[in-house]
Amino acid sequence: MMLNMLKGKIHRATVVQAELDYVGSITVDQDLLDAAGILEYEKVQIVDVNNGSRFETYTISGERGSGMSCLNGAAARCVSTGDKVIIMCYAQLSAEEAKTHKPQVVFVGEDNRIERITTYEKHGLLRDMA
Repeated sequence: MMLNMLKGKIHRATVVQAELDYVGSITVDQDLLDAAGILEYEKVQIVDVNNGSRFETYTISGERGSGMSCLNGAAARCVSTGDKVIIMCYAQLSAEEAKTHKPQVVFVGEDNRIERITTYEKHGLLRDMA
């Protein structure tokens, strides 16, 4: 049996741009993608903290250090500039792999700069990675 488990997450990124007239996706600062273990063109789920909308798209690499978080195409209608979003990707793991798996969770500040990278412990507590 394969289980869908959280692989990586960028927590509360600020939407910098929303570009309706663009091929659909989300453009994210490559530094954030790397920190969360999310690949370019990987499927992600987006949750808008401000309006509750949830949708799926794929990632496009943004310039490193830019703090970019831009929803493109139809996804641009699901957010507003300034909204906080959570960007999540999942991996299929065996039941055995899932027992020890820890996702990469990236917390960002107002300017979409990495504040800390954590992992969830068994009981849902956050701890800084060593």
